Amino acid sequence: VPESVLSPNDIPVVNEFLDVFPEDITSLPPEREIEFSIDLMPEAQPISVAPYRMSSVEL
Repeated sequence: VPESVLSPNDIPVVNEFLDVFPEDITSLPPEREIEFSIDLMPEAQPISVAPYRMSSVEL
């Protein structure tokens, strides 16, 4: 499968900062599938942790 040749105008973020990126972007890594996932339990809730606050003496 031949890879398509990208130009900086094809990538939205690069298009915003053309002065930073080179004209040739062939060294970008190929797209890959992500094989990592986190299985969530049904009805799981985030852990409730009270925020840590420093007293004015500690500052």
